[in-house]
Amino acid sequence: MASQKHNKVRIIAGRFRGRNITFADSPGLRPTGDRLREMLFSWLQPYIVESRVLDLFAGSGALGFEAVSRGAAQVTMVEKSRKVCAVLRQNAAQLEADDITIICADALDLLSGTVKSNRDGAIGPADIVFVDPPFGERLHQTVIDELSRSQQVVQHSLVVIESDRRADQCTVPAAWLLLREKVAGEVRLQLFQIQ
Repeated sequence: MASQKHNKVRIIAGRFRGRNITFADSPGLRPTGDRLREMLFSWLQPYIVESRVLDLFAGSGALGFEAVSRGAAQVTMVEKSRKVCAVLRQNAAQLEADDITIICADALDLLSGTVKSNRDGAIGPADIVFVDPPFGERLHQTVIDELSRSQQVVQHSLVVIESDRRADQCTVPAAWLLLREKVAGEVRLQLFQIQ
């Protein structure tokens, strides 16, 4: 059996600071870079401790593991690739991160209610939601629309959207207030709060 190629990303701060997590090669999987992740979590610093986080397209797990490292109470990672899920589970086990739940499912199925979820039968509502689908799949608008209709967000929930800066801007509901925005390299990062 051929060995799978694994890549690494470093957790920047918190209880797992300096620890590396691995991720499998998979189409569209692109971990959020260190500088962008550092900036994002400086934005989230007032909100992250004891928060419930939903990472809809977990991929490498860089955002979810960083969130739990920095004090999130519970992180639910959603990832549809079984190969990628297996590596996320290995990383969670190696870090002994019991506050992480990994759901191997399509994020849109979860948002529409087709997939019921974790150990206690519910995921949301989340305090913070990461929306970072593979750029090439052009799912951002569909995910935003489904998320706004779902039970996963409520008033005051924060939504982080990471998208290709060259893509058309997505339309968000009127109740989503843009708190922060940054374009860095090929990436647009936006932080919204639901009013």
